[in-house]
Amino acid sequence: MSDLVGLIWGSDAPASAVNIVHKYVGDLRRLLEPDLPHRTSGSFLVRHGNGYRFTADAGTLDLIAFRRLVAEAKASVSQGRPENAVEQYARALPLCHGNVGEALADSAGATAAFAGIDREFFDAAVSAADVAVRLRRPSLVIAPLRLAARMSRYNEPVHAGLIITLAALGLRAEALSVFQEMRARLSDDLGIDPGHDLQEAHRVVLTQTVPSAETAVPHDASPGEHGEHDALPDDPRPVSLVHPAQLPRGLPLFVGREPELERLTTSLGRMRADRRTGPMAVALDGMGGVGKSTLATHFAHAIADEFTDGQLYLDLRGDDREEGSPTAGDALSSLLYALGVPASHMPDTFDARMGTYRSLTAGKRFLLLLDNVRDAVQVRPLLPNSADSLVVITSRPRLAALDGAYRLRVDVPDHATARELLVRRLAGRAVRGAVHTAEGSIVDEIVELCGRLPLALAVLAARLIARPTLSLDGVVAELRDGDGVNRLGAFPGGRDIPDLRTAFSWSYRQLSAEAARLFRLMSLALGPGVTADACISLSGREPRSTRAALAELTEAALVTEDDAGCFSSHVLVKAYAEELLLGSESVIERDTATSRLLQHYLHSSLNAQALLKPHRAPAVPPPPLPGVVPECPATCDDAVAWFASQRQVLLEVVRLAADIGYGIVPWQLATTMHGYLQWAGCFQEWESIMRAALRAARQEHDVIGEAHVLRGLAGARFSVGAHDEAVGLLTAALSIYVERGMALEQGLVHSNLRRVHDVAGRDEVALDHSQKAVELYRIAGDRHTEISGLWETGQMLARLGRLTESAEILERALGLTVRLLNMHVESEIQNDIAADLIQLGRTAAALERLRHKARSERVPSPSARERSTADDAHGERGDQQTIRFRVRNDGVLPGIPP
Repeated sequence: MSDLVGLIWGSDAPASAVNIVHKYVGDLRRLLEPDLPHRTSGSFLVRHGNGYRFTADAGTLDLIAFRRLVAEAKASVSQGRPENAVEQYARALPLCHGNVGEALADSAGATAAFAGIDREFFDAAVSAADVAVRLRRPSLVIAPLRLAARMSRYNEPVHAGLIITLAALGLRAEALSVFQEMRARLSDDLGIDPGHDLQEAHRVVLTQTVPSAETAVPHDASPGEHGEHDALPDDPRPVSLVHPAQLPRGLPLFVGREPELERLTTSLGRMRADRRTGPMAVALDGMGGVGKSTLATHFAHAIADEFTDGQLYLDLRGDDREEGSPTAGDALSSLLYALGVPASHMPDTFDARMGTYRSLTAGKRFLLLLDNVRDAVQVRPLLPNSADSLVVITSRPRLAALDGAYRLRVDVPDHATARELLVRRLAGRAVRGAVHTAEGSIVDEIVELCGRLPLALAVLAARLIARPTLSLDGVVAELRDGDGVNRLGAFPGGRDIPDLRTAFSWSYRQLSAEAARLFRLMSLALGPGVTADACISLSGREPRSTRAALAELTEAALVTEDDAGCFSSHVLVKAYAEELLLGSESVIERDTATSRLLQHYLHSSLNAQALLKPHRAPAVPPPPLPGVVPECPATCDDAVAWFASQRQVLLEVVRLAADIGYGIVPWQLATTMHGYLQWAGCFQEWESIMRAALRAARQEHDVIGEAHVLRGLAGARFSVGAHDEAVGLLTAALSIYVERGMALEQGLVHSNLRRVHDVAGRDEVALDHSQKAVELYRIAGDRHTEISGLWETGQMLARLGRLTESAEILERALGLTVRLLNMHVESEIQNDIAADLIQLGRTAAALERLRHKARSERVPSPSARERSTADDAHGERGDQQTIRFRVRNDGVLPGIPP
């Protein structure tokens, strides 16, 4: 008891410490035996003197069972019964699943105890390997040896046993690879050379003196037939393996992917129906961590029974530049080993190996899974020589050069599937109930913050399981706070847990210098997608080289291109690119690239706005930086489509420019957008960017910019019915324009005020503002706005019944229109004049106006509607109606003509 109290509280134990320990023990008992009644000792934690004792037997505690089986195996070896020993080792070793205690040791004593148990496993694995190899049964111990090598990266006897066991299985290339990796690790990390065990294992592999698995001793042979275990037969006659079954273990938690599986199954059926001379092939491609290998393995297991001659598997490590992919010759050797060709019969040349492989696969039904393929060149020599065989391939790039293959792009799963994947991985954790109920919304948010990437969800689930005190709220807070470069910090790698950075870096390291630079810079993109022209401006390079870099990034599955031609990266890939950007590019380079990108959007927006309002002279910004390539819509429809596709990005550009204070002047972009935003009915967005631009203009003491923004903000507020606020904003803008002597801008504000007062029913005030606007347009010398002002004034006078004045004003507008050769506006004004004349009873003059309008439009005679209007004026209907035309926005509030 005193030991327990000391471990929990140290020297600060409370007076009730013993009672608390009793309570803890009761809780532990019910965890071990959930149905245990209160105040009952149960089967495992029993009182023992002044303390407690944990009681368990071999049926309960795997460590006891392990030690018993290992002791029996050693006894069998000493008694000359190696067959019994290898069976006992084969039952003992799988009881270990990894390092004992992991990171839970909180004292030197615990650390030593855990390490001692690990050493028991390592020693047993090495001893088991020795016996299994001598008995030609290496497959029984290969999995525990691989685990032991992962657990103890510097344990030379373990790695030596693994090397010899791999060689005994015919995996000579892998055995040599393990030796090379171990030698490099010892040299780089410890500064030492391999010891005797490793060197001897290497020599055995090179000289091919290891007993072959194909010369196996019959499993039912009695001990007396062979004597001691070191006097076993070494009959060199090969025994062919007629049915290889090498598929990796399927993922127990596999969920979803029904659409992809259906397409794969359908494609397989179609290929079987075709008249083929070569093997069937399906190629799954996509970004790292998206689940290609998991999907391919699941599909392969589902159809494995259809391929009666066996299933083969190779990891071609095409995404691992450091360790490198196996050569085509080594890959063929691995497949030949799996098909029963012993090392002694392995052809020496590549062509001979290929010929042997084709002979062994001819006319057979094999399923070959090639994982992590780099390119089509890796695949072609490995294709079976049979139209009834199937090759399933996974790769990051799309293997366009692989003729006849069905290609499937694997994307992140939908939200429901990704959520189920996370929930299943967290099943059994302390928050299990909360995952399904109270914290359901938190799980949904985690799924989206991970971008639904299966690898990210798996890493996060492993982290939550390894750290029971880590809450879902804490994870969400990390992901939110890590919006950008720090987000990857929520996905630390570790023992047996893949690292997202490593997964992404495999693709990044294969890029050319130009593509790698563009990848880093694309992390500065503001929206979910960025056009090729925006990328050109971002990079500042020659367009052809930037487009080539984009193609390379797409091929590497680091970016994707949608149907609209926009390029985007997964949210976590973008976070990785931002990490690289901060570590590789200087502050000046990052700021310059950001400025180029912002200027691209500003000048592109100016080009689009000029198409929609060709006679409105916007504020002219300074020339863009070298390398900026603005987009240039060709027609009004193109301009509207461009604004629609880039709307969210443009809003973010204004806000960013207002925040960082460089790149562009925020109000210059904001004022090019408000016409489209009004036309599209995006009034809240219109107001939002105007307020951001107003804040920036005032911070920079840009008074004229402030006036432009006040006028735009007034339009946004007027559009939602805030008329009095709009008048106040326009009045403030007008005072600045008057102070600066800006006649055209004053006229535009008066036109705006005319519209506000007109809608409010203040006709005379509205008319006064309209007349002031016309005079200011005349002073400014802007004939287009003067025509618009005269036209609006004439329409107002007509509505007020002042028809003669209306006709006179419209005549003035018509004269300017004829001078500017604006046939469309001339025709509209002619209609308005005809309407006034009809109201004044001058029907003949009105008809002459309409005939003139028809002649100018090359129409033989007035339209039926115009004739009807003229007939009404002759008295066929006593109630005269004025002709109504569309309300124009030009010169009133910023907008786009219908």
